Amino acid sequence: MRPDPLPVPVEPSAEPAWGSDAIAALLSRLNFPYIAMVPGSSYRGLHDSLVNYLGNTGPQLVVCLHEEHAVAIAQGYAKVTGEPMLVGLHANVGLMHAAMAIYNAYADRAPMVMLGATGPVDAAKRRPWIDWVHTAADQASLIRDYVKWDDQPGSLRAALESIVRGSVLTRAQPSAPVYVCLDTEIQEDPLEEGVALPDPARYPVPLAPAPDARTVTDLLRRIREAERPVLLLGRAGRGEAEWQARVALAEAAGLAVLTDLRMPATFPTEHPQHPARPGAGRLSPTGKQLLQAADLVIALNWTELGGTLHGAFGDGPRPTVVNCRDTGALLNGWVKDQYGTVPVDLEITAGPDQVIASLLSQATGAQARDDWPPTFDAAQRPEWNGEGDPILMPDLAAAIAVAAGETPVSFTTLPLGWFGDDARFAHPLDYLGRDGGGGVGSGPGIAVGAALALDGTGRIPVAVIGDGDFLMGSSALWTAAHYRLPLLVVVANNRSYHNDEGHQQQVAQRRGRPVENRTVGQHLRDPDPDPATIARGHGLSAHGPVREPDELATVLAKAFDEVRAGGTVLVDVLVNPFGYGRA
Repeated sequence: MRPDPLPVPVEPSAEPAWGSDAIAALLSRLNFPYIAMVPGSSYRGLHDSLVNYLGNTGPQLVVCLHEEHAVAIAQGYAKVTGEPMLVGLHANVGLMHAAMAIYNAYADRAPMVMLGATGPVDAAKRRPWIDWVHTAADQASLIRDYVKWDDQPGSLRAALESIVRGSVLTRAQPSAPVYVCLDTEIQEDPLEEGVALPDPARYPVPLAPAPDARTVTDLLRRIREAERPVLLLGRAGRGEAEWQARVALAEAAGLAVLTDLRMPATFPTEHPQHPARPGAGRLSPTGKQLLQAADLVIALNWTELGGTLHGAFGDGPRPTVVNCRDTGALLNGWVKDQYGTVPVDLEITAGPDQVIASLLSQATGAQARDDWPPTFDAAQRPEWNGEGDPILMPDLAAAIAVAAGETPVSFTTLPLGWFGDDARFAHPLDYLGRDGGGGVGSGPGIAVGAALALDGTGRIPVAVIGDGDFLMGSSALWTAAHYRLPLLVVVANNRSYHNDEGHQQQVAQRRGRPVENRTVGQHLRDPDPDPATIARGHGLSAHGPVREPDELATVLAKAFDEVRAGGTVLVDVLVNPFGYGRA
């Protein structure tokens, strides 16, 4: 990433002189590479220290146009690296701006350390008006239900301890954002004598729990005795070693694997052990057939096991079920992400990769199974019926694949209309999953964070996002253009809040009312928003709207060439929502 130049270069100082200098020095020791932020007076002291004490060298400032974007950028960065970024959130107002993005990151189990600020807590030191309206008695209460941990330390020593604690907690599985709120006075007071910086090496991140030997033996026995075992792979480790371990276990144990597009890629989707198309919250037709044939289902951090099993079996008999998850520490009752209670035959509290490693360590040779996994015919591809825009989502998917050629692509997200047959992933970075909490507007910011993490790797980040997602979060892309981050954004533009058109149609049908009225209050037309013009206003190269299949290949080829040359590029494609929601 191209850093913002300093008009007056500074040499990083050896000794901190102010409270915020010590905080900045600790953040550097903790190896946070970036802090995504919208500047604000509540942490002006820290801002000065990052620039004029550390020289904007690490953590490096990443300037954003909205606090939601700052958090989404950190989420996108974590999706690639598995590591936390810093986020700067100004006072109570910046925190309120960021709230939805924080919820998305929490639901996505994304690590990040958010540094907020308030005060001065000492009322006698507040400036007239502005410091009063930007000071809150318990600022973290705004987000406490959807962060892993928060603190508002009362001294510099306590602040240094809180930052170390937050760094450890956010990295420990299950990950989630943490929030530390700094009093402005702690930052701006001269440094007291005797304040020592903590040594990060003395505060290791605890390992994810592994299953006990008896549980591993029990699970191995169930796998060996099963004839048609299925492994439901949810959220798991993002590294290549963990990926290869999952493949090795599936091959050795003869497991059929099923994945879900809500989660990042965890298994090669065209591997023989992955015979069914991934769904996206609901089972694909072949995924349903696969589960209905199973006599053993093993769920590893699967998002909603109850809904998946009900989708396959309804209220009828079910196979043996083993449920492994490590998310219990984050369940608090505020949001119902515990989902339904599921009767299972074996419950395991452990990290999914630790379970895989334990099973692999005791696996002995490959276990052959007759006619398992099964094979399925390819789904019938939808064809344009002559109504509406002629470009269908599978047309867009095919054109992107051709334009990418041999260049590795990381899809930072995919829209709801993406077909499971077009989910072709062979590497953990091929697909980064969805936003976690379903908060619309996150796609552009997550894409920028992923582009930041992938810069210099040779991979091209590609965000295929809906027009509603783009229009809510488009200004996040200014950050990518400003820092010269290679990124391709493809807007799958149906000029509607089309997901809700479907809801209106269902309600109208149930009530015997005109389904033709489903578009009222849904269409984004007259005038049509112009994503390409918006993108150019933020400094991107932009193309479109692309209306015809014949021009799609040419435009995408040009866009990929621009990104390969270091550009931040947007392509607006008018897509027909025909087949929307099919897996």
